[in-house]
This record gives sequence, structure tokens and C-alpha cells, in this order.
Amino acid sequence: MKRESGILLPVFSLPGPYGVGCFSKYARRWIDCLAASGQSYWQILPLGPTGYGDSPYQSFSTFAGNLYLIDPETLCENGVLTRDECEAVSPDDHPERINYGKLYQTREPLLRRAFEREYKNLEDKPDYQEFINQNQSWLDDYALFMAIKHYFGNIAWTQWPEEYQTRQPSALDSMRELLKPDIEFRKYAQYLFFRQWNDLLNYAHAKNIKIIGDIPIYVAMDSADTWANPELFQFYINHDNNNINHGFKKLLSPVAVAGCPPDGFAADGQLWGNPLYQWDYHKKTGYHWWMERLKHCFRLYDVLRIDHFRGFDEYYAIPAVNGEIPETAAGGHWESGPGMDFFKSMEAHLGRREVIAEDLGYVTDSVRKLVSDTGFPGMKVLQFAFDSRDTGSAADYLPHNYIENCVVYTGTHDNETVAGWLKNIPESERQAARDYLCDHYTPDDELYQPFAAMAMRSRARLCVLPLQDWLGLDNSCRLNRPSTLGTNWQWRIRENQLFDDTLWNEIASKTRRYGRER
Repeated sequence: MKRESGILLPVFSLPGPYGVGCFSKYARRWIDCLAASGQSYWQILPLGPTGYGDSPYQSFSTFAGNLYLIDPETLCENGVLTRDECEAVSPDDHPERINYGKLYQTREPLLRRAFEREYKNLEDKPDYQEFINQNQSWLDDYALFMAIKHYFGNIAWTQWPEEYQTRQPSALDSMRELLKPDIEFRKYAQYLFFRQWNDLLNYAHAKNIKIIGDIPIYVAMDSADTWANPELFQFYINHDNNNINHGFKKLLSPVAVAGCPPDGFAADGQLWGNPLYQWDYHKKTGYHWWMERLKHCFRLYDVLRIDHFRGFDEYYAIPAVNGEIPETAAGGHWESGPGMDFFKSMEAHLGRREVIAEDLGYVTDSVRKLVSDTGFPGMKVLQFAFDSRDTGSAADYLPHNYIENCVVYTGTHDNETVAGWLKNIPESERQAARDYLCDHYTPDDELYQPFAAMAMRSRARLCVLPLQDWLGLDNSCRLNRPSTLGTNWQWRIRENQLFDDTLWNEIASKTRRYGRER
């Protein structure tokens, strides 16, 4: 198999003047650097609209795009916004951190100005009408969901009046009439998002760069997906005759929610709170909703990383108590997922597609077998190879134990940066890493360099390194600290850091040296 490499960098972490990385000229310059240094892939994080906590893994829709990623400068060039308008609402006060509060207050009003100027002409725009028609299966529900959510002060849909929770036809019809301008704006914003993303995707392909996208296995509780399709999830329902006859399951509260059990990294486990799937129902439909979701993803990405892949084998269910979500994940249990039946259906519907299985964490023999049976490459994270808390599987992450059909990372979006990790681990673990590297002379603050080289020269067919680990950045540049709120998903790279010839010459040199040059 051909040896290749790529770099992990979220779109929102790109530099630029408007407070957040977006589909801008800086994204194109970044792609140019990837191509010139011999890379084959750009790996990003989910692109969906974010809510409380700003996590791309807790989105208001699994199909929609995040309007923060729309490039205002492109709208200026298209004549629907002025540069003064853009600069007035989105000054870049802190170029290394994203101020989500400010984005929330300013970005949507800015896009509404563009919408007001284009609204009368949208019916005459063939590409807009084509977008509406092609995405109607999810777009109508999403736009209505967000408009009603805004109308009720952005509270969760489970707190809306019952007639809107349960999607009573007369109630929704009245909202479609009352909120028509807002609904149309939501559709227009999605049109802008996908038009700009497709332009950027085409640019990447012209440079022979493929995009690795990321799909969370679960959807958010407060999302258009759960509101529009409650039958897909493990919710309590009422069983009155009317609902049975119409096949409609009225949501009252979740039966159980998703998470991870207690381990050496989290004494109480991880409580994610996502609703769990009603897998029996999905199977009866031929996994129709999932197939539409995957088809949508493969329009956006060349390769799909499936987060929490082991949930297709077994998933951890944390029971709700009288409909209330518990405070910790300690009381959960494992239940069987759809297994290989799901992936056979996927291949039958979509053909053979490129997938990366995120098989990290507690991995059982049955999970290993599922990954092997699918043929998808699993993931190897070098930091895990030297973690004394995980002695049972640490050896799996040592490069000499890799098979070729895997993807190696120094760390993921959930890990410390390598420089931060090396500083914080016990001396015994740091010495174990040095012994493995055969490197006793490199100063601690430069040890990230041979660590990156170790990943690049490993047997893994594909090596993907977070940009922070090429630069040796510390934990102030970390993307996420799991189970915390308030400081995550904020890091951005400075323009002079990113477009530094010394950095890209080093990346190109190691890429050639270890046979991964495109």
C-alpha cells in the first residue's frame, strides 16, 4: 500500500481577520502549503452548527453546516456585503483565540444583511433552487427547527410547548407562516456554507489534496435530527391508539444516554448525554437514515473518520432515572450494536468507501474483529504507547507492533499536544519514550521533533499529525479537554506561524525521508 501523510487542523483554527478560521484565502494558502510539502490529506473536525459548549461533536444538525465558517470576504467580493460592514462586526481582538460569544452576537446579523439584499432574487438563482431541491430531505426540518428555536429564545426543543415538541401539523403550519422570513434565511445561510465549502473542496482536489472528514457516531439531544425523527432514538413514548395508528412516537424523555465507563483516565467515566439509537428500528428500515447521513458526508469529504467506532459493536448505555439524566456515567452497562450487518448495508448502498475507524479506548476482541472484518484502518496514537495507566493495551500503540493498514497519530483533538504531554507525564514514562526513541541527548523541550519523526517512519500506511505537534506548541494550544466546558475549541494558529518556510521545509524533508511524499 502507498505510504502517505497529512495534517490535522480544524477549519476554525485557520488564521484570518474575522474572529474564526473559515473558507477563506487563508484556507487556500494552507492547501497550497500541504501540496508543496508532499502531503496527501487535510484532516478536519465536524463542520456542523455548534451550540452550548461550542463543540463540533454536539451539533444542532448532523447535515447542516456551521455558519461561522462562511467567509465574509467572499461575500464582499460577490457584492452582497461591504468590507466596512464585515470589519465593523467582526474585529479580530484575539487572533489566537476564538471568542464564541462575540461570534454568536455578530455573525448571524451580518449574514442576515446579505440575505436581505439577495432575498428577492433567490427564486431566479438556478444554483440556489438546485441546492434547495437536492437537500430538501433535511433542510426543511432544520430551517424550521432553528427558526422555532430562535422564536422560543433558543431553549432546547424538549422545553417547547407540547404541540411543537410533538410536531402537530397545525402547529407547524402556523409556524411556517409566522416565521417564513427566518426559515428562508436559514436555508440561504446553508446555501452559502455549502457553496463556499464545495469551492474549497474543488480547490483542494485541484492540488491533489484529499479531505478527511469526521462524523460523530451520535447526534446531540437538542438537534433537528432528534426533533424530526424521534423514532430513531431510545425515547420513552406514549402508547395511545392515535400514535400507534400513525406510527408516531411521542418523545417524553430518553430511556438512556451515551457515554464511556469509568477507567484510569476518568474515575466517573464520561457522560456525553447523547440519545442512543433504536437499532432494531434502523435495521427494519435498511438503516435508511444512516445511509442518507453517510451519503451526505461522502459528498463533503473524500475519507470519513467514524468517531467512537466501537459503538457499532457494543455501546455504553447510561440509564436515565425517571427520565432524568444522571450526574455521572458510573451506572451504565454495555449493549449490542448492529455490528457487521450495518457495514454490509453501507457497502450495498454506497459501494466501497474510504473510512477510518476510531477504535480507541477500551477495545475488546469483538471490536478488533469488527474492524478487521470491515477492512477499515484503525487508529494508533503514540501517546498511548507510554501511558502507565493503560498497561493492557499500551503495546498496541508501539510502532513496531503496527500493521500497515492503520493510521498513526501523535495525538488527536482530545489529547494534549505532544510538547504539553511530555512536560506533564511522570519521569518514568518520559524515560520510556526516550528509550524507545533511542534519544538521550535531545532537550525535553525539543523532544517533540523525534516523536513526530517516529510516527512518520512507522509501518502505518497513513500518518496524520496535528499541526501543533509539528510546531512543538504547548497545551495552551490544545483543542479539547474532554468532560470540560469553557475553554475548548478556541485555538487558532497565527498567520506568521502557519506560513513559515522553515516549518514547511521541515515537513517536506521528513515526508520525503520516510517515503510519504505525494
